[in-house]
Amino acid sequence: MERSRDVTPLQGSQTLQSKCSAVIRAVASTPGLAWCPSFYRDTVFWVAMLAGGGFWLGLWLWLPIHPITLAQVLSQAFLFRAILYPVLEELIFRGYLQGQLRQQSWGQQGWGGLTLANCFTSLFFVAGHWWSHPPLWAAAVLLPSLIFGYCRDRYIRIYPCIVLHVFYNAGYFGLTGLP
Repeated sequence: MERSRDVTPLQGSQTLQSKCSAVIRAVASTPGLAWCPSFYRDTVFWVAMLAGGGFWLGLWLWLPIHPITLAQVLSQAFLFRAILYPVLEELIFRGYLQGQLRQQSWGQQGWGGLTLANCFTSLFFVAGHWWSHPPLWAAAVLLPSLIFGYCRDRYIRIYPCIVLHVFYNAGYFGLTGLP
């Protein structure tokens, strides 16, 4: 049986591997899951990390705090609030939602380093916290959300956002105790 001239066989596994890699890169780019450059070497990232420490210092100075014990740090409740929830929230809000909004021409517009995609995502992030937090605390997540969104726009990836969110939550729940 003669092979049709329209059909060309694969040129070996290298071609298949490169095609698979291209598909994976394309799928991973919108939610910001593609390989991330060394964001931890950037001064802006470290300023954002220090902002979390400044917030914790303010909590410690102005509010009665109840630091958690080592047993509580190792508890499922703490691990969910400090690690699992931030990762899921970043995948949903900065990864998917902001990634989709950034693809719109209006989503890329902004001022002072804040894009409209970031601002709208941050408003949805606040709304997402409204049902589980008192109104003032729900509104208080706006500033960290804008910081996470700024990092999403700056690095085009969500890994810095995840690291910051985990760091912020771990410090917050570590100082204030678990609900």
